[in-house]
Amino acid sequence: MSKIGFIGLGIMGRPMAGHLLDAGHELVSVKRGKLDATLAEKGLSEVASPRAVAEASEVIITMVPDTPDVEDVLFGEDGVIEGLKPGTLVIDMSSIAPLATQEFARRIHEAGGEYVDAPVSGGEGGAINAALTIMVGATEEGFKRALPLLEVMGKTITHIGGHGAGQTCKVANQIVVALTIEAVSEGLLFASKAGADVAKVRESLLGGLAQSKILDVHGERMIQRTFDPGFRIRLHQKDLNLALEGARGLNLALPGTANAQQLFQSCAALGGSDWDHAGIVRALEALADHEIGQ
Repeated sequence: MSKIGFIGLGIMGRPMAGHLLDAGHELVSVKRGKLDATLAEKGLSEVASPRAVAEASEVIITMVPDTPDVEDVLFGEDGVIEGLKPGTLVIDMSSIAPLATQEFARRIHEAGGEYVDAPVSGGEGGAINAALTIMVGATEEGFKRALPLLEVMGKTITHIGGHGAGQTCKVANQIVVALTIEAVSEGLLFASKAGADVAKVRESLLGGLAQSKILDVHGERMIQRTFDPGFRIRLHQKDLNLALEGARGLNLALPGTANAQQLFQSCAALGGSDWDHAGIVRALEALADHEIGQ
């Protein structure tokens, strides 16, 4: 069993930490307001800073919103690097910029640690059910050390390549997810506007080539009008920004991604930055002056 520092107990991080506790690991986190009662009952303890987390841990897992957040946790005042012990394994499971990830890995390595980027896909449901898809960028040794812990939280775990490769894969994932949610939105909106029973349309599509996890889960959200996250639109916007910034550097056109980002921005303008990303349908509904199911 490992002594693990887990920083980032949000919608995804909370159940992930719970699985590690259930597996018998010792967990410590940074004090942020009231301690989660369920995690406390399982044995989670708290300390004052990321530095103190590092001093108490053999493995450190970060699950925070964006690249600057990871940088601050690792290298800011009282950051992880100030308390990092030789040989400590640092696993970043956030979704952040691939180039920044490579730099973070270099700095952790120079300080005597081992760095793994391991962003996830599967949303809140995947985190709760320990069924996440985990995309890993690491050395062979880093992957070997991280794998037993990743297997506690995920179902499909793939070593993509070296540092930053996991984050590159996650950006690609977010492109596909955004465009698929948009496609499901347009298909269901078309069916609804044409007068068809949209629930039966979805049921039929799930039996054909158009079937997907997104049609299943997010199509149901759209029909039932349940837009509580899940995965927030503002976080998907962040991921698509990474995609579009990377595309500019690669001299690559991603027109579908750019269009999806504009629809997410329309949701933000409607006050929906914290809607689940299935809420992209609301931007299309506003353009059509029609709500699915009307």
